[in-house]
Amino acid sequence: MKKISFFAVTFAALLFAACGGNKSAQPTDEPESDKTFEQEQIEASIKMNVDSLASVIAQLKQLPIAQKNGMIVLTEEERQVKPDYLMEAAVAENTTILSEKYRVLSAMQVDREVADLYGMSTKEYDNEIAKLIADINDPSFKVLKESDGIYEASQDLYNAMEQNGRINFYWQIVTTALVEQMYVISHNTDKFLAAFDDDAASNLSLRIILIQDALNRLTNYDPELITLAEAFDPLSVINAVTVEELKAQLAEAAPQIEEARTALVME
Repeated sequence: MKKISFFAVTFAALLFAACGGNKSAQPTDEPESDKTFEQEQIEASIKMNVDSLASVIAQLKQLPIAQKNGMIVLTEEERQVKPDYLMEAAVAENTTILSEKYRVLSAMQVDREVADLYGMSTKEYDNEIAKLIADINDPSFKVLKESDGIYEASQDLYNAMEQNGRINFYWQIVTTALVEQMYVISHNTDKFLAAFDDDAASNLSLRIILIQDALNRLTNYDPELITLAEAFDPLSVINAVTVEELKAQLAEAAPQIEEARTALVME
């Protein structure tokens, strides 16, 4: 009961704050003349809520594994044991549709940071990331600072992707990034969770709640996101509010995390 109360209060408070000023938001994907009044109201409501969810996500701190300020430090001995679970850069060559390119780009940037952490060459990742960015050709990426990763869920990126008509790909990015980070953490929980405190653990759980809510709303009118929502849904078992709880839950959910990762970037 304590867990449910914690997340309910936190989620409600953040969502209430984020909803301010979004009441006039309107969807722009289809001509209004083709919609009934009821459809317009439903889509406006969905957009208002999704805007709010994105705003809350953007306010959350990055998970320690994605922070570039030395949150996770490996010893020379640990750097000798290279991770064998990161995706091959060549995976990018197999992408064909735009949603796949966004997802692989997001996951590959996460893996690139982990490879760099272990002192591995990132040249192949950098080359494939550059190719994906060129193929995707999303002007929204121009708002990112040089130090930002495309997988980061910033408000600037969300706003830019909305203005450029690519808002649903934003959810492809943030969903895949979180799954990939959880996948990496689950392979070395002792080391990676050492950089977590209880606030970071509950932060991860809250991200899952927010993303899942957004996907469930968006699939009401965007069938392309159904696969994304179905892959992500099993991860709702992660509801930790402490590091110890997160460690246990990640170990138990490891098969589901791997299945979600495979569905998003490896198939």
